[in-house]
Amino acid sequence: MRTISVCVGSSCHLKGSYDIIKKLKDLIKEHDLEGKWELKAEFCCNNCRNPVSVRIDDSELYSIDVERAEAFFKEKILGA
Repeated sequence: MRTISVCVGSSCHLKGSYDIIKKLKDLIKEHDLEGKWELKAEFCCNNCRNPVSVRIDDSELYSIDVERAEAFFKEKILGA
């Protein structure tokens, strides 16, 4: 199973990390990927100056906002 981790530290929380988690959770369900992808919260990624930090497995950090969450999902998860 692959993992998507979303930062929920103070800065990312204020920038909408929980909205991104909800969006990604809905997209995983919508695309029937619940047995293939796991969604986790990760505490502070030390990337606080950027939008919300998201990591796929052990990849580098991606910085996304709520408006780009679906595009991120399509490119990095569906395109994987």
